[in-house]
Amino acid sequence: MEPLYVPAGHMTTRQVASTLGIGPSGVRQLVARGRLTRAGGSPRQPYYDTAQVLAILAERVAA
Repeated sequence: MEPLYVPAGHMTTRQVASTLGIGPSGVRQLVARGRLTRAGGSPRQPYYDTAQVLAILAERVAA
């Protein structure tokens, strides 16, 4: 279940996964590896900073 409220400039796990073309488990792996940090939310429904997600996307496109 997605959080009902996500502050402006942030994305849910599902939105991050869709943007990066990966699954929710891929998002969890990025967090575990330290490439993506949670910006808030709850342990079960975190949200992430949009700028950080777009930086990861830019790295993937450039590679």
